[in-house]
Amino acid sequence: MAASDAGVADAENAERHGVAIKTIRRWRRLYQRRGLPRGQLHLAPPCPRCDGVALDEPAYAELLGWYLGDGHISQARRGVFALHIYNDSRYVELNEHIKDLMRRVKPGGRPHQRQMAGCVNTTVSWKHWPCLFPQHGRGHKHERLIRLLPWQHAIVDSHPDDLLRGLFHSDGSRTNNWATRMVAGRRKRYDYPRWEFVNRSDDIIDICTAALDALGLHLTRPRINAVSVARDADVRRLDDAIGPKA
Repeated sequence: MAASDAGVADAENAERHGVAIKTIRRWRRLYQRRGLPRGQLHLAPPCPRCDGVALDEPAYAELLGWYLGDGHISQARRGVFALHIYNDSRYVELNEHIKDLMRRVKPGGRPHQRQMAGCVNTTVSWKHWPCLFPQHGRGHKHERLIRLLPWQHAIVDSHPDDLLRGLFHSDGSRTNNWATRMVAGRRKRYDYPRWEFVNRSDDIIDICTAALDALGLHLTRPRINAVSVARDADVRRLDDAIGPKA
């Protein structure tokens, strides 16, 4: 366009820059004759923390669970950050659901997905991801302090089921477990379903147990890095709260 403004003919301009002559003519019509502004204008949505706009709290609570489980934030150029959520490729519906959560938390966002070895990386960029996820920092989550801020506590206290959906669908599983007992002198096997959440961060484990307590669910700690919900009634209640992992 600078060459065109200087009077370079369309044919010479096209040959010089490798641009189709029809494209140059269209640009001249739009920008020289009609005076439209050049370049692409992308207006980022306002930030709920910086600008005080409304935040979709249920979507945020679940996305927070996904981030704490299998997500991280990377920094790109010009102060832009990218939120990445990794999930198994087998869970096609969940991977589409993650994109929907990102759109709800960042209205107008255009998340994209990249196939990796055995998993899908769902990503969307925004300058304000550290505002919404102040737990972002260098290194692995289990190697640094993870604490929710008061405004985050208020959201997850109101939406513990959404937080648990993100946590259990990222770093959790629903499996069939079994145990044996002596009944009338004979050993009998019992099969039962169980939800289990596994994470190396003690702080994230505490966030998970607090949300389970808020729903009144009985939990056990089979290992130092795991939380289990195995009582039949509690498993059914958790099934209703977070839905199947599919």
